[in-house]
Amino acid sequence: MAGTRITNLQSAAKQPPVIQPPQRSTMVQGAVQMRIKSSQSSGDRLSQSKSMVLPEVDLSQKPISRHRRNQSQHNVVIAGAAVFEPPVELKGEHLNVAKISESGKKQRKNWTLMWTVLTSDQLLFYKDRPQETGMKPGSKTDVVQLCGAITRWTTEKSSKKNVFQLTTNTGSEYLLQADGYSTASKWYDDIRKAIDSSTKVDGGFPLRRSSSTEYLPRHSSLPGYGSAPPTTKQHNPVHRRSINMFSSSKLKHSTSDSADKNGVRNRLKKFITRRPSMKTLQEKGLIKDRVFGCHLSTLCKREGTTVPKFVQICLDAVEKRGLEVDGIYRVSGNLATIQKLRFIVDEEEDLHLDHSQWEDIHVVTGALKMFFRELPEPLFPFRFFQPFVEAIKIKESKHKIQVVKKLIVELPKPNQDTMKLLFSHLHRVLGFSRKNLMSTQGLGIVFGPTLMWPELDIGNLAINMVYQNQIVEFILMECQEIFNLDMK
Repeated sequence: MAGTRITNLQSAAKQPPVIQPPQRSTMVQGAVQMRIKSSQSSGDRLSQSKSMVLPEVDLSQKPISRHRRNQSQHNVVIAGAAVFEPPVELKGEHLNVAKISESGKKQRKNWTLMWTVLTSDQLLFYKDRPQETGMKPGSKTDVVQLCGAITRWTTEKSSKKNVFQLTTNTGSEYLLQADGYSTASKWYDDIRKAIDSSTKVDGGFPLRRSSSTEYLPRHSSLPGYGSAPPTTKQHNPVHRRSINMFSSSKLKHSTSDSADKNGVRNRLKKFITRRPSMKTLQEKGLIKDRVFGCHLSTLCKREGTTVPKFVQICLDAVEKRGLEVDGIYRVSGNLATIQKLRFIVDEEEDLHLDHSQWEDIHVVTGALKMFFRELPEPLFPFRFFQPFVEAIKIKESKHKIQVVKKLIVELPKPNQDTMKLLFSHLHRVLGFSRKNLMSTQGLGIVFGPTLMWPELDIGNLAINMVYQNQIVEFILMECQEIFNLDMK
């Protein structure tokens, strides 16, 4: 018996134990499975044990090829079912780009045609297409990080069409534009998708507007950055304070604050409405009525005359000591002295042209010509310019005199009386033409553009000047009959 038992044990030891393959359970992955040991083991003992079995991952991907000619997979890392790939260039095209802000600081808007390349998380701007100029891929003019950026269509930042704005998380702003709407729309959509994807990978990137606690709006697809709830408190832009986004830098928003503009506009409006009237300032003596640059009728009404006093004083001075002066009215006086004379007249100080400082008669004549040139409306009013031009074109002399005389009678009383006094004076100047060497043509050239000009610069300037000179010459020659003067 002992020998038989030993023989059975030896034969059992020589035969390998037969282990049945474990049957797959139809249970849900991750459940506890029973693994039963074969009953053919020594001693015919049945042992049961429990163990946790990892769930089988259904990897339906293509088998990794080890051949070099197949796609490279050495950059693919499977960890928690996350796959990371290096950024690749998605598209490139010429776009019009303008950088209007850098880190919150406004810049001058200059549109430039740039070769624009969009990657998965960056926007690259080249001055030229790299393959055309031999530039290296790294020689870019600007690199825009799309993580945390926002983009939106805009019409107020540029008069161009198809413009959208890109604002980075550092406060830099770019305007991008394409001539075709389809091209601009495609770029806008692709950039927005790149922003969404890069921001999701980084877990979101909050943006705050400079000088405000208000978050910048984001696309609704970004997690946690939807539209602000209606109950969100809107801070008053006047009392906003700058908030740091980073510990070392501030985010400044370069967009024009409409509230600040409205504030300036309202202050200006209040200033204008509270500004005292001209009459009040004149009554207080802060603004004095001027002589030079004042309308002729207004000046005469203020002085209670039909001829300005300054004109009368100047003509009397010339007739007293200037009729025989060579080049009277043609020679220019010292401009600084003329301006000094003008200042005294405007300040309503006593004017005595017999004083030694007005010894040069050309200063007096220069001031008189300046007075007529600075009238808001010339001595020949605007509405009479064309009628006088048509009258001077009349060939028959008597008919021409009658037409001109009729036009002068229709002039306002201050214009008519001042014109009569001035032309009668110039007629006396011509009486001394042998000494002062002044002719009718010379006085016409001097006083033509001084006494009349069109309200609008229409027609040929040279032709208008010819008519102006001819009108003054004709009135000067026929002034005795036109103004019914009794020349002695």
